[in-house]
Formats: sequence, structure tokens, C-alpha cells
Amino acid sequence: MKALRALPDGIQAVLAMEPRIRELALKYSGYRTFMFTGRGINSPIALAGALKLKEISYLHGEGSSGGELKHGPIALLDKDFPVVAICTNSATREKMISNVHEMAARDAPVLALVTEGDNSADAVAADTLVMPPADEFTGALLNTVALQLFAYHVAVALGTDVDQPRNLAKSVTVE
Repeated sequence: MKALRALPDGIQAVLAMEPRIRELALKYSGYRTFMFTGRGINSPIALAGALKLKEISYLHGEGSSGGELKHGPIALLDKDFPVVAICTNSATREKMISNVHEMAARDAPVLALVTEGDNSADAVAADTLVMPPADEFTGALLNTVALQLFAYHVAVALGTDVDQPRNLAKSVTVE
């Protein structure tokens, strides 16, 4: 309950990070394909981040579980295939940091989401986005907001109409 009560303040803290998120989005908007990865509860958050990027920027976004990287997705990585890696506070954070080392070894530019006070990705990630402290589960919600803002600012940088994405319809209107 304490973590849930702190969630609105955490979301406000992420929204206050918008200038940094915009800066990163501008830097990465020149790429044409991305991988988003996370483990545990952050695995579906990575999938959602990739989907949001596709929906509004029309760039390719591949979502993958960090535990599945060595089963194929890692073969895609090189200097032109950046990775957004969710490395925030979780039971699998150390394994995600290990994944970041593997991705960086393949010259992939890595944007790592890390929890405030955690410097373990600094030496290998091209960039970090420092997230507010939160437990694993409410942190996943904060990560979602950050990835949505990232996708939004990439799309704006590319000049797409984020209010009217092409070829999308609400599922309730087309079923």
C-alpha cells in the first residue's frame, strides 16, 4: 500500500524528467530500428515500449525478454541497432546489467533505464535514464510512462502526427 500511495509522486517525478527524455529521443530519433528489453515484470513493459514506438513514430521496435536475447535477438545487434534496456530495481536487475554488457560488446548503443543511485550500467551503456526509486512493481508503471514519453518525443522529432497515428483504430470500433 505504501508503494501504491507513492505512485502519483513517482509519476510526477518521471514527468519532470521530460527534458532529459526529449534529449534522448532526439539523439536516438536517427535510428530506424530498436530493441526494447527487460526481465520479469519489465519484459511486457519492454514489449509495450516497442509497440508504442511503432504506433506513433513508424519505426521498427522489437521487444524481447532479456532472458531470451541469446536465443536469437542478440544476433540483430550492431552499431545501428540501439537497445532500450530496462535495468531498474528488480530481482533480475543484475541479470539485465549482464545483458547490457552483452549488447554493448556487439557495439549496440544501449539506453539503460536505471534506478536512482545505481551506477552499474554507467561504464557500458551509451546513455542512462535515471528513474525515481520504486519497488519492482510500481517501478514497472514508472518505466511505462518513461517509455511512452520517449516514443512520443521520437515521433515528434520525426514530424509524425502523434494525435492521429496512421492505420490505427480502436479495437472496439473494428470488431
